[in-house]
Amino acid sequence: MATTSKRGRPRSFDREAALKAALMEFWDRGYEAVSIADLTRAMEIKAPSLYAAFGDKKTLFEEAVEAYVRDFGGYVQAALEEEPTARRAVERLLRETAAQHTLPGYPRGCLVASAATNCTPQSADVGEGLAERRRANVDRIEARIRADVVAGELPADTDAHGLAVFTAAVIGGMSQQARDGADRTTLEGVARTAMRVWPERRRG
Repeated sequence: MATTSKRGRPRSFDREAALKAALMEFWDRGYEAVSIADLTRAMEIKAPSLYAAFGDKKTLFEEAVEAYVRDFGGYVQAALEEEPTARRAVERLLRETAAQHTLPGYPRGCLVASAATNCTPQSADVGEGLAERRRANVDRIEARIRADVVAGELPADTDAHGLAVFTAAVIGGMSQQARDGADRTTLEGVARTAMRVWPERRRG
């Protein structure tokens, strides 16, 4: 009697748990520093299972980034959409960044800011993918600032692009400071200091 092929059998591991384990590895150590062996050990699966379920390392990393943005980065869009002014949105964004970058039990800083800082030329597309996400956040902040200029909430001569880039630079700096050991209180102080550069509200 012929044996039945096992090619189509269900996976014997929790895919979401494995993805979270990979996310933590990339977040903690960065894309280049994490090997397939590191990933299979953290995910508690064999290399063939990793490739079958997630594709190659780059594809797994991209999915891990999506999971990170979904599970840890939603506060960015929420602040920009929910607050009544750009100033209040950015103030909330920086305050919540201080909290998110120092979450107990998780790697410090921001995966999108730090996971591909030392990519080899062969992985340049990985770094570019994260850079594109960071640029998109600058664009969102800038759009919010421009809307307030049009509405008269900010002075007409406000440098919307420059202010958005400054905000992104502060966020990136807070990520690095968190990775270097800065605590939440320290980063909240950075956030308060950064808000002092904002132009005064336009008065009628």
